[in-house]
Amino acid sequence: GRRLMSGLCLALGAAIAVLGADMAELRWTHSVQKTEWRETWRATPAGLQLELAAVQGSGAGMEPGDGATLENGFWIWRPQRPAQPELILTRSGYTGSDWQICIKGNCRAVGSYFPGSAPDQNMILKPCP
Repeated sequence: GRRLMSGLCLALGAAIAVLGADMAELRWTHSVQKTEWRETWRATPAGLQLELAAVQGSGAGMEPGDGATLENGFWIWRPQRPAQPELILTRSGYTGSDWQICIKGNCRAVGSYFPGSAPDQNMILKPCP
């Protein structure tokens, strides 16, 4: 059948990068706990759907969700949340690491999609228009 969704896009101001996939994993390192978080997002007609969440180990304010299972050092669970219209990736020059977007196992920093962008410029992940 015909696909209605054109997948995921990353926006910085008026600039848009097409990610070329309808599902991607976001990874970031918690600035205080230094533990890695991962979320798998999928573009749907309703918006962005959080498919899977994972957190490395556990610490203060990092409790895994209901039904989480431990796999390879990560607590993994399926959050039950409504679809979001977009996801604002708040960036800071202080955390020392940028958001990573992984598509089919290939990861790159979100900043690399917009060379020359400042490390504290927020980006938006959303279904492509």
